[in-house]
Amino acid sequence: MFSRVLLPALVLLLPAFVRADDPATFEVGDLTFTRPAEWKWVPVNSPMRKAQLQLPGADGPADLTFFHFGPGGAGGVEANAQRWLKQFSGKPGVEKTETEEIAGTKVTLVSTEGTFNSGMPGGETKPLENQALLGGIIDRPGGLVFAKITGPITTVKGARARFIEFLKTALTAAK
Repeated sequence: MFSRVLLPALVLLLPAFVRADDPATFEVGDLTFTRPAEWKWVPVNSPMRKAQLQLPGADGPADLTFFHFGPGGAGGVEANAQRWLKQFSGKPGVEKTETEEIAGTKVTLVSTEGTFNSGMPGGETKPLENQALLGGIIDRPGGLVFAKITGPITTVKGARARFIEFLKTALTAAK
């Protein structure tokens, strides 16, 4: 009898326990990001990653990964933008690198689409077709902060305005 009552109650409470660890805010470098409720927290699977989120989309989710290596780390803006773009192939002319000022901070936005060769640079890759990239390389006094979305084209393109607002919120709070 006890287990017939207790077990269903525990099953109902389990999602609350799982979500309790998902932070609403998180830090990368000197920035504090506020996670939109619909963007799922994902535990990092690499020591290089500082945080990882999953963005929902009709054609499948996209991954948003964050990196920070400190002052002078990771080779600078141009080297990283080129590294990201070289992970894609198949759609000439869609690569774009543009520098904007967001909340008074220099941010280099990098975007492209085509076949994404996912995996660690220099390691084994898996080609994924109809994918896109939208990344922000944020120039901070304590070193560049990298935020990179990859996933289905419609998911990534659909997240662009929200992504820029997400960056703006963190940058405005850092002032």
